[in-house]
Amino acid sequence: MANLKDIARQINSVKNTAKTTKAMKLVSSAKLRKAQQLSEQSKSYAVKITGILSEIAARVALIQNDENQSRAFSQINSPKVIDIVFVTSDKGLCGGFNMTTIKEVRTLVEKYSNEGVKVRLRAAGRKGMDYFSFQGVELLQKEVGLSGAPDYNNAVEFIKEAVVDFNNEVTDRVIVVHNGFLNMLSQELKVQDLLPISLEAASIEETASMLDIEPDDSEEVLDELTKKYVDFTMYYSLIDSLAAEHSARMQAMDNATSNANDRVKDLTVEYNKARQAAITTELIEIISGVEAQK
Repeated sequence: MANLKDIARQINSVKNTAKTTKAMKLVSSAKLRKAQQLSEQSKSYAVKITGILSEIAARVALIQNDENQSRAFSQINSPKVIDIVFVTSDKGLCGGFNMTTIKEVRTLVEKYSNEGVKVRLRAAGRKGMDYFSFQGVELLQKEVGLSGAPDYNNAVEFIKEAVVDFNNEVTDRVIVVHNGFLNMLSQELKVQDLLPISLEAASIEETASMLDIEPDDSEEVLDELTKKYVDFTMYYSLIDSLAAEHSARMQAMDNATSNANDRVKDLTVEYNKARQAAITTELIEIISGVEAQK
């Protein structure tokens, strides 16, 4: 039978762990509310800029042909080089949050490699960097601190190299992978083609009255909007990932607290059994001693 002091020590240790995980859950819950609010606001902006971009792109498409079409909207059927930009957290204790993204990146790398496409990886987040570095996979770009504290200007700088390589025809596609926020209890893996941009064609009749832009200015406006769209999409991916991270950590800490409480109950039962056995043994020894003196 286990020693009573050892069991009591384990109970105290598990109780302390439960207190820590409960506190971490509360912290993540508070951070989640802020991140969720920012994510919702950013999503509204993203929807609006996408709508405007679709309209301008439709107008420009009417005056362009396939030869002078902007590379940002030219769909390349057989890409030779692809950049995969993926976002993970800088910290752990968030369940399978990071592995969901990592597994998807591995799947994409395997898929495109089998098709003879060269894949380059750009990472935001320490956990993803550590995983692929341990696996001996080369990372073209690494950024720590960005996924834990998204900043628009830093997001622009981070995605800048990928955009320059695409515009200079070094790469044919830029894909962003991250685990996004779905609700308080679950996350949603998101894989998006950042470049080239795929937009639903909008007819000129439907959009002509929405914006007052001269035809000669359409291409210039489109270029500026395209840059804003790419930059903000990267920024929004970081915000969305952060909200999902807090959601996953809140869940993980809630499960850890529940498991710790269950463990305390089991140890308490074990402690009571050991204590009862010890008392029984002492009673037997006393009775045996009394009997021996008769």
